[in-house]
Amino acid sequence: MSQNRVYITECPRDAMQGIHEFIPTETKAKYINQLLQVGFHRLDFGSFVSPKAIPQLKDTEKVLAQLDLTTTKTDLLAIVANVRGACDACFFEQIAFLGFPLSVSETFQVRNTNKNTEQALLELIEIQEIATKNHKKLVVYLSMAFGNPYGDAYHPDMVAQQAEILKSVGIQHIALADTIGVSKPENIKPLFTTLMTEHADIEWIAHLHTTPSKALQNVEAAWESGCRFFDTALKGFGGCPMASDALTGNLATETLLAFCYQNEIGTRLNKEAWLQASAISNEVFV
Repeated sequence: MSQNRVYITECPRDAMQGIHEFIPTETKAKYINQLLQVGFHRLDFGSFVSPKAIPQLKDTEKVLAQLDLTTTKTDLLAIVANVRGACDACFFEQIAFLGFPLSVSETFQVRNTNKNTEQALLELIEIQEIATKNHKKLVVYLSMAFGNPYGDAYHPDMVAQQAEILKSVGIQHIALADTIGVSKPENIKPLFTTLMTEHADIEWIAHLHTTPSKALQNVEAAWESGCRFFDTALKGFGGCPMASDALTGNLATETLLAFCYQNEIGTRLNKEAWLQASAISNEVFV
């Protein structure tokens, strides 16, 4: 891994899942196929969850069937929330990574997956076994890693404790996720620095929902802490419906790229393919 390069997971799934009007399968596939040409490290393209929970992504299998993976080095990642979803995702050889949401906030865990933290951990362990058996890797998203709005107990040590548990069951990819926009340099730097020092063998990922005004300083804080893996979404589309600020969305890919270009940090992205993806996004996010 180069220390002067960012490794980007572009997240069209996260951007699309909250849109109420159904996006045609062909439009999704066209957009994702273009993103596959950009050169991202990974692409969070879809999910295998209940269509009642996320109706926008009920066509993930159909989208996958229309993807052209012959000329891309980008790995596909799909979100799962239970064992059934993991088994469904593992049926497809094209998918290299599974993503599982685990929360530091028990209230949010129940809202998100209908399981308390203990139940979610047991499910995660089983999913890790399924993923390993099927030659796939599991990314765990530790949501509410920087605080939560529910009144649950929170301390950075709680994040560290969950990280210890995840490492003990073989998890090598952990995203520190801010789903409500409470991250800032003052809590990003110490958390990333501590965890990356104590667990240098883990791939630590910044999954930051943020307002545009805070985005650049948060990117800088994560980078200075040693983080090299970032989740982004084109134009900052998406976000958490529980966020109190309507401007809180995904970290915009453009913001991360601007930081990289300004600081001469490598991205290995095809700029022309990126511009084409940006143009096609107008068909998706209308």
